[in-house]
Amino acid sequence: MISSIRKLVIIIFLSIILPSNVYSQYSSMRKQLSTIRPADSIDIAYYGKRNWWSAAGQVVGLNMGIWAFDRYVTKSDFAYINARTIKANFKHGFVWDNDQLGTNMFLHPYHGSMYFNAARSNGFSYLGSSAFALGGSLMWEMFLENEYPSINDVIATPIGGTIFGEVFHRASDMVIDDRKTGRERVVREVAAFLITPTRGLSRLINGDTWKKRSTSGRQHGIPNVSIETSIGIRGLELEDPIIDEGLGGALMGSIEYGERYETDGLKPYDYFSLRAGLYLQKGQPILGQINVMGRIWGGDLVDNKTDYLNIGVYQHFDYYDSDTISDVSNKIPYKFGTPASFGVGLMHKSKRLNNWNINSHAHFSGIILGGSLSDHYVVDKRQYNLGSGFSWLAGGAISYKDKIGVSMWHEGYRLFTWKGYPKNFNLDSVDEKKLNYQGDHSNASFSTTNFKIDIKLKKQFYLTSMFTYYRRSTAYQDFKNVYSQTNDVKLMLTYKY
Repeated sequence: MISSIRKLVIIIFLSIILPSNVYSQYSSMRKQLSTIRPADSIDIAYYGKRNWWSAAGQVVGLNMGIWAFDRYVTKSDFAYINARTIKANFKHGFVWDNDQLGTNMFLHPYHGSMYFNAARSNGFSYLGSSAFALGGSLMWEMFLENEYPSINDVIATPIGGTIFGEVFHRASDMVIDDRKTGRERVVREVAAFLITPTRGLSRLINGDTWKKRSTSGRQHGIPNVSIETSIGIRGLELEDPIIDEGLGGALMGSIEYGERYETDGLKPYDYFSLRAGLYLQKGQPILGQINVMGRIWGGDLVDNKTDYLNIGVYQHFDYYDSDTISDVSNKIPYKFGTPASFGVGLMHKSKRLNNWNINSHAHFSGIILGGSLSDHYVVDKRQYNLGSGFSWLAGGAISYKDKIGVSMWHEGYRLFTWKGYPKNFNLDSVDEKKLNYQGDHSNASFSTTNFKIDIKLKKQFYLTSMFTYYRRSTAYQDFKNVYSQTNDVKLMLTYKY
């Protein structure tokens, strides 16, 4: 039981912060957490029954509960609504809002995941649950704020919400077990609630929280899951004058869920990978990075004695945040997010060498919505340009047995801002709540180049070192172009579960 609870704690922690310093697919040394078991048909039938009223009721209840808290507890200005504000929202229509990066690119998608799982936990599929995420977002934007509805929110909340929503749904599915009773059952139910509150609420409403059944209740069985956690030090832009502020702590985690090299009969998110980084560093955001990639569809291209290659359609979520280090560094190294992105990807594995694991990957995606740091557009809480564009990712990994592994990869992003404010426009002279621009007339590039080494120390412990080179380049229509670069070095102790 102690081992079971320890695994639950790991899953809860990683599901809340999301994962680690590299996509797990970049690592050749993958370890399996549990024995793979398919879902029981009894569980699929029991929890697969659609309940429209419960799903819709939770979406409406969630919105009304948050609005009531904002209106009567925090007394936020935007929550003072009436028939006049609702009419104004419909009459004026959508605008680009000026909330900060973390709100628009992370918190809104997380909020969308609550809508999504209100439906997912009531028998709806990935696609059907996405419709509820959209409906919940539209309800909030049109009725529950006295600010004009936001274009970027109604994109980021439902689309980003589907990727977080399905990931949290899968994570909570690994935790629940309707066969258990007593203390372990309580721990599992609390864990599932923390991971996915709307699923936990559905279980409470339906009585499944305490109901003992002959099967586990898992809708996805026990998949192939591998987890890594790392702790160590991080150096951001190491220069002698700022060495005291450039060093800090790093807490990383990664999850790879499902079969990387299997596509037959799979459903959306039967395979996904996640990574995240929490940084304890002076002058830096605690949440510094989140990357999620889920396979929606896949198919085999090559499968013979020497090589395996598949192709897939993937959904991506990427988020990077940093802040000023000191006067000798770039003013702000980078801020970037893409909550809504879809594309095509290839995964390759070589079978030529015994004891060696060699894999590679390449992805190209279209970005529906993204945000990139601006050097000029600073309005209210926002200091970034909104836009759309494309991204590319490529890399590979090689390891010998489970002794040593080397990984390299590159991520590139390009965003175009097409609705910029007029030249010589005074941003301080207008009401920021009614300003309706994506930012500066510009196109921005952001990229990271990464190199990682894992060396086995003992049993499941590894010494991990990683170097990342960040580049940001923005071409402005009305200002001088800006280019900046920043280095990131990490030295960590990694445990592979």
